[in-house]
Amino acid sequence: MEERMAQLAAETERLRLGGGPKAIEKRHSQGKLTARERLALLFDPGTFTETDLFVKHRGTEFGLENRELPADGVVTGFGQVDGRTVFAYSQDFTVAGGSLGEMHANKIVKILEMAMKAGAPVVGINDSGGARIQEGIDALNGYGKIFRANTLASGVIPQIAVIMGPCAGGAVYSPGLMDFVFMVDQGSYMFITGPEVIKAVTGEEVTFETLGGARVHGTRSGVAHFVAPSEQEAIAQVRRLLSFLPSNNMEDPPRLPVTDPIDRAEPRLAEIVPADANKPYDMRDVIRAVVDHGDFLEVHAEWAMNIIVGFARIGGMPVGIVANQPRVLAGTLDINASDKAARFVRFCDCFNIPIVTFVDTPGYLPGTAQEHGGIIRHGAKLLYAYAEATVPKITVVVRKAYGGAYLAMCAQSMGADFTMAWPTAEIAVMGAEGAANILFKPPEGAADVAQARREWIEEYRRRFNTPFRAAARGFVEAVIQPYETRAQIGRALLALAGKRESRPAKKHGNFPV
Repeated sequence: MEERMAQLAAETERLRLGGGPKAIEKRHSQGKLTARERLALLFDPGTFTETDLFVKHRGTEFGLENRELPADGVVTGFGQVDGRTVFAYSQDFTVAGGSLGEMHANKIVKILEMAMKAGAPVVGINDSGGARIQEGIDALNGYGKIFRANTLASGVIPQIAVIMGPCAGGAVYSPGLMDFVFMVDQGSYMFITGPEVIKAVTGEEVTFETLGGARVHGTRSGVAHFVAPSEQEAIAQVRRLLSFLPSNNMEDPPRLPVTDPIDRAEPRLAEIVPADANKPYDMRDVIRAVVDHGDFLEVHAEWAMNIIVGFARIGGMPVGIVANQPRVLAGTLDINASDKAARFVRFCDCFNIPIVTFVDTPGYLPGTAQEHGGIIRHGAKLLYAYAEATVPKITVVVRKAYGGAYLAMCAQSMGADFTMAWPTAEIAVMGAEGAANILFKPPEGAADVAQARREWIEEYRRRFNTPFRAAARGFVEAVIQPYETRAQIGRALLALAGKRESRPAKKHGNFPV
């Protein structure tokens, strides 16, 4: 018995070394952590349990039958993050470049299925050279099984992808199907076709970083939700994100004790928003003034920056924040902003996270580029997402709320449960100047047409560009002082905590992708 126990201990230790001491040393010299070191940072100390350590590949081509690949190049298991169960897999680049074969894929699928059965989030750490070519169609089939598992898990458990190295070809679609993607600046990249293929087909020369680096996906493509300066910081951000999320779609998000008074008045809100409606300001200042301790985890912080999305707490309760950003494109909605907000709203609805929307938008971004790019189709996504969502929805109209963009930012008619407006709110079909271009007619015999137009605009603004006309129609439940915003949102969240809303029976809707 003792001999077999010693044999088990030795074999376990050998397999946990992955590609061996030299391969590990090489990773460290490149400033990278190993697969198991990354998992050690993710999980609470001493809580990780590894699964399928002894799995072996079944490849028999191109000399693969003579190669041993410890754990088949991927570490899988489960543990605790802040005392809550989380499942994870971490590809091991020291073993055949973390390449994916049949058994490697089976391990990932198994951990996804275990996470679904347990009702716990899954974190996938990607660091792989791609498909294991020696296994041919078996490797390709493995990707397909992972994609299907990701799709079945969508909306059931949170899925988080962390890109810690290369992720190319078909491998990119698993992170693409997950809820959030983290990348490491100068340490990870994602693309469908690499620089060599692009050069051969199009003649274009491009580097790995400029093609699919973290900055590209964090600022231009929108593939990466978070970009971290280091692997350690990326994992710390994952832990922080998990703190806002429920373990599954049947649970409420984790609530913390109230340590910031829910009825706290915030007088500086009136100073943040300029009296001149045409002057910009940073909506993040409004958000931080309202949420608990100013703690706001922004998602997609550097992509589609004319809209802001992210997580915060109000009265200890996690909420999803959606807000126009007047500092960028005047807070107009465009193709990317619509996509960004729609996906975030749908995620919050999947996982029972109330949505608080701050509105200050003059409309949709005009131009042929937007129209030809499909702003109608993309803008419809945001309308669909808000109308479909059944979680508590609270809307605060801070300043401008014009036309279709007002509706798209969760107006009452789109399903907002409680809508409040500041005295500075301008809720109308369009601005006074735009209305003048259509409706103003100079009075007969007017000595000063320009002065008459200015007076007409002022009168229109006084009568229509206020929150009171909408309130008179019952489209706004309350017109409030800015300093009351936090307290009003907090009370509404408590009142709506037991909200139940059903939808017509159907297989699923046809989301305008």
